[in-house]
Amino acid sequence: MTTILQLNSSIYGEDGQSSRLADEFVSQWRDREPTLRLIRRDLAKSEIPHLSAQTFQAALTPKGDRSAAQAAQARLADELVDELLGADVLVLGLPMYNFGVPSVLKAWFDHVARAGTTFSYTENGPVGHLDGRKAYVFATRGGQYAGTSSDHQVPFVSQFLSFLGIEDIEFVYAEGLAISEETREAALRRAGIETTRLAA
Repeated sequence: MTTILQLNSSIYGEDGQSSRLADEFVSQWRDREPTLRLIRRDLAKSEIPHLSAQTFQAALTPKGDRSAAQAAQARLADELVDELLGADVLVLGLPMYNFGVPSVLKAWFDHVARAGTTFSYTENGPVGHLDGRKAYVFATRGGQYAGTSSDHQVPFVSQFLSFLGIEDIEFVYAEGLAISEETREAALRRAGIETTRLAA
């Protein structure tokens, strides 16, 4: 049985185009694998806090050594890490905001990058612990940035996932959504076709 961890990060929730593409992908996957297990988080609604010194230190402290305050501070990060470690497939709904990833997704990244758990430092550099997993990223943009120097999302997301050991990453783009109705419809149509291909 496949376990999918789906993370949507649009400020528009389920109405965001990246969320819709990610939802459609998971729905089509479920059509062919009805027993799949889905863990779904809307990061924009989950109130994931930005990393602080207190939450960082609490997460790094072994569970048995944590104070009551540290246990409370680390509870959400522990939950996020456990969800990631328990997933076979990661699905990201990724809108572009001001050339980067949504801040809520960056906050999630910060909480799940845990030395000794999701990666380790070695004499030969960091080694991720999540090898063998697959990621699908549904990137939506108002303009057209793929393959240009203004696309800071893809290098960053690719590097972060690779840092954790996830090397097998598929990107689906829907770009030019704010340029005109024609470019929007064409981009979503192409992205829908690609989504169906990958889900099959």
